[in-house]
Amino acid sequence: MISAEPYQLLESNLVTSLSPESRVGEAKWVKPGKTSWSWWSGNFAKEVSFRPGMNTDTLKHYIDFSAEAGLEYALIDAGWSGGAVSQGGGGRDITTWNQRVDVPALIEYAKSKNVKVWLWAHWTAVDAQMEKAFPLFEQWGVAGVKIDFMDRDDRQMVDFYHRTAKKAAEHRLMIDYHGAFKPAGMMRYYPNVLTHEGILGLEYLKWSNRATAGHNTMIPFTRLLAGPLDYTPGGFENVPASEFEPRNVNPTAPTTRAHQMALYVILESAFQMLADYPGAYRGAKELEFLKEVPVAWDETRGLGGRPGDFATVARRKDKTWYIGTIGASQAREVEIPLSGILSRGRYRAEIWSDAPEAAMNPKNTLKATQAVTPATRLHARLAPAGGHVLVLRPR
Repeated sequence: MISAEPYQLLESNLVTSLSPESRVGEAKWVKPGKTSWSWWSGNFAKEVSFRPGMNTDTLKHYIDFSAEAGLEYALIDAGWSGGAVSQGGGGRDITTWNQRVDVPALIEYAKSKNVKVWLWAHWTAVDAQMEKAFPLFEQWGVAGVKIDFMDRDDRQMVDFYHRTAKKAAEHRLMIDYHGAFKPAGMMRYYPNVLTHEGILGLEYLKWSNRATAGHNTMIPFTRLLAGPLDYTPGGFENVPASEFEPRNVNPTAPTTRAHQMALYVILESAFQMLADYPGAYRGAKELEFLKEVPVAWDETRGLGGRPGDFATVARRKDKTWYIGTIGASQAREVEIPLSGILSRGRYRAEIWSDAPEAAMNPKNTLKATQAVTPATRLHARLAPAGGHVLVLRPR
């Protein structure tokens, strides 16, 4: 890829354009969407009547939140499956479930709430059992499988990706390749593959301080150019970077809340998580944006930025534009020229920004609205590790 400015590389379709046409027939059953996720919070919940953990009651709690927030999915992560399986499988039998997690009951419960369920699986279990497991998953009503811990890109593993995507498509299962190498256009010829990890994502904050705001400003100019990434944004327990300490239970994020919101625009993934526990979102005004923001887009434009400094990305869904801006560790002001995406007409801008005190209280955001035209040049004032979101709707 060649471009005069680094942020313009984001507009390239080179990777998918050089990939084969779809190998899947009718694919209307492939539905991008957002999901709740119990793993990030580490068995944490406030003011609940059950003991948080990998159990049926906790997962119902997350399904309830998915329904409340209008999320399409609820992800059941590691810990649901049965006992040992022969011929590998990481000691997991993904054709059965254990006594703590009633998978059929959860799928039926989710169905009653208009929510569909994804299941996590270790890749070795999938490799050993997909011929039996995938038909069962289709029968159970599972929407997709998050496959994990591949951690290699040799010929044998690349072949596994292809075999798995093909078999999953035969049984109308979508795929999230976690613990994965970066994508190479597979989402074009297997559209049921919604995303890959292949990124140092939010989960690293549970054991390190590596997923910083500065790191996040590198991603749009590096890994994101290869394709969708399962970063798992949405950390709403925000703290100043000086107060951050890694922890496994109820982890925090050393960015502002507006920074986490902007990641939903900047970091593309057709299977996008609201990583935090339901209590972190309930009652928060910012949940309004997380409910609305799309995960599949009609157009992408890079509007500004430099690796390690800041990034501004605009994405369009139908007639509405979403613009996300994130900054690194220093406070800054970023100009956002709307002429780069708007040609004519008047728009109503919904603006989410860091509050003036966000350097010390990074959970605080401001929401405002104003009328704009293509000639409007907006200014995003970012706190340290800050963010800014615009939603532009035709008037």
